Amino acid sequence: MSAPSIDVRLVKAGATKIRYPAELLTDDGTHLAVRAPWAAPGVRDFGFVRFEPGDVFTEHYWRDRWYSVKEVRSGDGTLKGWYCDITRPAVLTQDGTELSVEDLDLDLWVSADGGEILRLDEDEFEESGLAGRDPEAAEQAVLALDELERRARTGRFTELLRS
Repeated sequence: MSAPSIDVRLVKAGATKIRYPAELLTDDGTHLAVRAPWAAPGVRDFGFVRFEPGDVFTEHYWRDRWYSVKEVRSGDGTLKGWYCDITRPAVLTQDGTELSVEDLDLDLWVSADGGEILRLDEDEFEESGLAGRDPEAAEQAVLALDELERRARTGRFTELLRS
């Protein structure tokens, strides 16, 4: 018997940025985990990591936290690291077929060995105007990024993936 399928939808600035099917691994009512292959076309080279066809993402979402964490492995299973999106809390449709998250522009990269921890897209976050439109959401976004970075720097990052 195969795991249930779910569509993951990432929204940015009110529009769907990407939608892809994923395998639902767990859902305890607060924390959901799904697995999906790299969903974008071709290769995306960030300089510090490359996402490419064959990569597998185990993605963690929470209904009560302002981020998602994506564990990235190459096709042969080698851990590349964790890409974290700062988002509003995840929303699952009532019928359980679609998981939706709103991207708030901030991101964090944690390399597999924990030696590289990078705050990303802070300029995009400032340019988005979220602080003016929704100051509470902007504050939650910055707090979430700070929390993830603190966990990564103190060796407590992977604890998140078990909660």
